[in-house]
Amino acid sequence: MNASAPLPPRTAADPARRSSLARFAWLSVGAAVATMALKALAYVLTGSVGLLSDALESLVNLAGALMALAMLTVAARPEDDDHPYGHGKAEYFASGVEGALILIAALGIAITAIPRLIHPRALQGIGTGLAVSVGASLVNLMVALVILRAGKRHQSITLEANAQHLLADVWTSVGVVVGVGAVVVTRWQWLDPAVALAVAANIIRTGGLILRRSVLGLMDSAVAIDEQEELHRILEPYLARGVQYHALRTRRAGARRFVSLHVLVPGHWTVRAGHTLLEHVEADISRVIPNVSVLTHLEALDDPTSWDDQALDRSNPPAADPVRSAEGEPAADRT
Repeated sequence: MNASAPLPPRTAADPARRSSLARFAWLSVGAAVATMALKALAYVLTGSVGLLSDALESLVNLAGALMALAMLTVAARPEDDDHPYGHGKAEYFASGVEGALILIAALGIAITAIPRLIHPRALQGIGTGLAVSVGASLVNLMVALVILRAGKRHQSITLEANAQHLLADVWTSVGVVVGVGAVVVTRWQWLDPAVALAVAANIIRTGGLILRRSVLGLMDSAVAIDEQEELHRILEPYLARGVQYHALRTRRAGARRFVSLHVLVPGHWTVRAGHTLLEHVEADISRVIPNVSVLTHLEALDDPTSWDDQALDRSNPPAADPVRSAEGEPAADRT
């Protein structure tokens, strides 16, 4: 690579763009209020504990949406003296709280459904109640798809968790409608609370997955496997030029990715040649990995101490024998 060649454009998290994600949280808040009101009306009309469980989950949706709104606002703040790596991890608090609220809702549903399972009660106004519930579910479905698309596009775990919660609510509603319909067909009143308990089990699963992902994020998990593979693909051409790398480590913080690595070059290279190479390495990574901050450290191939930190490598690099000396360097800096 010629040292005079222009560097590939870098990408970085844009605070203005991140702050715009709050509008999706507001959309979720509005959907939660609307569906909660509709499902509560459906419960009043039918007396179905399944529909009551559906309304309770919408209350949790509202709490989760408000938390998401708060944490998205915090996560969008730029780096400062107290948070030099930004505020991206705030998103994990939002998804963690939402996961916990989902589990609490599941407990509430079970507490409501078990007595009704023991002492079944006839349902009323089923047609109207189901129509209202289906309407609320359609609202949730449309909002969830919009938020999920935005979450994936902007790499926001908060929006993705919120969308998955709404989708779980949609499936919950589908289950409740099926349960109430089964009561109408079979006259078995116990099917209504039985479906409510099944709904609670599904909610527990969803909440557990969201909590697990949040905990992993707070523990500085590495970037996704496909992104790790992409890193090695980006760095592979440099190996052919006699350059080596190790101590490659990655972590995630919300939408941000952090990559650090040591780059080893021939000891006779000039400082300018080494710096130019690092600039290209960082730019190549930034061009492919979204919202990434790259930290590189330059070392000499022929210095034995350069190899003392190979144990820092945590990215499963391709197996290769380390090359401790090489002749290659950027064409513009050869002597």
